[in-house]
Amino acid sequence: MASVWGQLLTIGGVVVSSDASATANNILANEPIFRLAIAASLLAVVFHLFVAVLFYDLFKPVGRSSSLLAVLFLVVACGVQAFAALLPVGALVVLGGTRAFGAFTVDQLHAIALMLLNWNSQAYNTYLVFFGCWCIVIGYLTFKSTFLPRVLGVGMAFAGLGYTVYLYRPLAQAVAPYNLASALASSRSCCGLFSAG
Repeated sequence: MASVWGQLLTIGGVVVSSDASATANNILANEPIFRLAIAASLLAVVFHLFVAVLFYDLFKPVGRSSSLLAVLFLVVACGVQAFAALLPVGALVVLGGTRAFGAFTVDQLHAIALMLLNWNSQAYNTYLVFFGCWCIVIGYLTFKSTFLPRVLGVGMAFAGLGYTVYLYRPLAQAVAPYNLASALASSRSCCGLFSAG
């Protein structure tokens, strides 16, 4: 949830896709909230790494190789997520007006900041694909286990499928209102796994 909250605050409330100057003004006018959103996104990386270790230990008896595959997916997802979370820092640096960027005009600096935020969105979508693959593997392991309700596994796998549509952007945009429900299913399934485990 910290990841989604950080992404929504960083991008959702700030970026005006067709206006680099308005985006830059939004960032500078809300800089403390923008920095807090970046911190929340980075904190989510730490939480995901903790979850990777925790779920590996939980599901190792069910299937060691599948558990390792799940860890691999989540570690790659965390790397991409950390990269995505750091791109808005670049936007802040560019908009900070340091002497290193003195050769650029104000409009060019605004355009660079907007480009970094657009890259953030693309990188975050890539993170969601790897996170979706993790959800599918964890769903499989949950379904296969004898100590957790199988319905939780089905919910996790379904949520994972919802995230993997971000692999193809036009498809993600076409099913956008419906695949967002997968985030709710995923968080509920994770909560169910923690309470049942």
